[in-house]
Amino acid sequence: MTQHLAAPSTGTSDEAAGHRTGWWQDAVIYQVYPRSFADGNGDGMGDLAGVRGRLPYLKELGVDAVWLSPFYASPQADAGYDVADYRAIDPMFGSLLDADALIRDAHDLGLRIIVDLVPNHSSDQHEWFKRALAEGPGSALRDRYHFRPGKGANGELPPNDWESIFGGPAWTRTVNPDGTPGEWYLHLFAPEQPDFNWEHPAVADEFRSILRFWLDMGVDGFRVDVAHGLVKAEGLPDLGTHDQLKLLGNDVMPFFDQDGVHEIYRSWRVILDEYPGDRIAVAEAWTPTVERTANYVRPDEMHQAFNFQYLATAWDAAALREVIDTSLDAMRPVGAPTTWVLSNHDVTRHATRFANPAGLGTQIRTPGDRELGLRRARAASLLMLALPGSAYVYQGEELGLPDVTDLPDEARQDPSFFRAEGQDGFRDGCRVPIPWTREGSSYGFGAGGSWLPQPTGWGELSVEAQTGTAGSTLELYRAAIAARRAHPGLGAGAGVRWLDAPAGLLAFARPGFVCTVNTTGAPVRIPVPGAVLLSSAPVGTDGDTVELPADTTVWWTV
Repeated sequence: MTQHLAAPSTGTSDEAAGHRTGWWQDAVIYQVYPRSFADGNGDGMGDLAGVRGRLPYLKELGVDAVWLSPFYASPQADAGYDVADYRAIDPMFGSLLDADALIRDAHDLGLRIIVDLVPNHSSDQHEWFKRALAEGPGSALRDRYHFRPGKGANGELPPNDWESIFGGPAWTRTVNPDGTPGEWYLHLFAPEQPDFNWEHPAVADEFRSILRFWLDMGVDGFRVDVAHGLVKAEGLPDLGTHDQLKLLGNDVMPFFDQDGVHEIYRSWRVILDEYPGDRIAVAEAWTPTVERTANYVRPDEMHQAFNFQYLATAWDAAALREVIDTSLDAMRPVGAPTTWVLSNHDVTRHATRFANPAGLGTQIRTPGDRELGLRRARAASLLMLALPGSAYVYQGEELGLPDVTDLPDEARQDPSFFRAEGQDGFRDGCRVPIPWTREGSSYGFGAGGSWLPQPTGWGELSVEAQTGTAGSTLELYRAAIAARRAHPGLGAGAGVRWLDAPAGLLAFARPGFVCTVNTTGAPVRIPVPGAVLLSSAPVGTDGDTVELPADTTVWWTV
């Protein structure tokens, strides 16, 4: 496979002296979940050919880069986040030739490609792990994972009390080649996803090689899955408590956010910097504080990190202002852009989250008030795109898609749905294939139906139905991304200037620009800040004042 380089970086200016510049500082990055984006061969499952065919749509939407969730060879125990071969494409998605063609076409359109990298764990069908099991205790390959003898008189108890994120113990006992009970291995997620031992040099060497393989293919960066999980505390100490999921995000755990991960990412940064075209790494790092997230994007580590604290914030002016300030303050000292994200493949879509009462978390099982949810989602999207830094858009949110909360149990495929006491297991609701056309067996997703059932009426939310329709959510996103790129006061930056506003409202200024947000359920009258640039709902000025409708964001030029 010949190397081809990414489109050249244009760079961006920044409001703070000394900040690094680069395309990622103000990029709008679109997440594609390949299973559910577009089906090119008509087998009911999305694939790379389908993504390739829809690249012109993403170009027209105005995004800067496309992040692809995993498409590697995998048994699909966790929708591809269980990788058996990091240098091969799963046949359900296509081939390396398809990947090469997709990357080339994207670059021809001026789009960058970011691929998912899963370094915390492999599939149990990875060649290393299969050989480690087959060779039994004493196999050198077992040192590349976390194999341990069990506790108890006969080793019948797990080596420690860690719990899987998907529910149940984080350990599974093996069977020796002679059929006797054997050692245990660690898996922070499903049993089919054994954790790598990053203390072993062969693991580090392998992933440096994998990075180079995909960089040589021409990818522009990596989204690093479970970036906070690679290093475990020495000795794998007991946590001493149950219901450990409730502690996540509140404290540094012995298996998450250990300081040793940063040495790994410094070594990766050296490799990324060897390649032209501003190749980047993005951390999926769930940490207790935004300040600890900032550790992952110090100047010699990664370039961006997901802002999960922002994603989890309720539709409330005071809470939003606090998390915006905290996020910007944390990233400013390390010179990294703050990122903003509202939805992804692991959480309930924000059009449904905001349709329900606050405080229910990021996985919600009830549809709530659809009209309210869409109104708030549109307002939240304009707020996100007005903030300084980089924004992430999850496929279908530009259509205002809600979560599908009534999928039948027999259709669900989320592995955590089948394990007690883990994640809620309802992530399938945000993964239902998106609608492209008003009609058809899968609303234009593909000729062979869809791997998850789509709701009746999905076609009215389709790209076809919304394209050219004044006031549609799709046209709102297109207009917002275009205005964000064109307005000199939007995009990259290190801060905002807050303006006085009534309770329940946010108002902030950037150069030549003001954003006002009404998070209340009632209209509020305020002085007119300038000329309306864009609004999430119709507004009309009355002389020197304007009535902001409930749950509405307005952009103003000043």
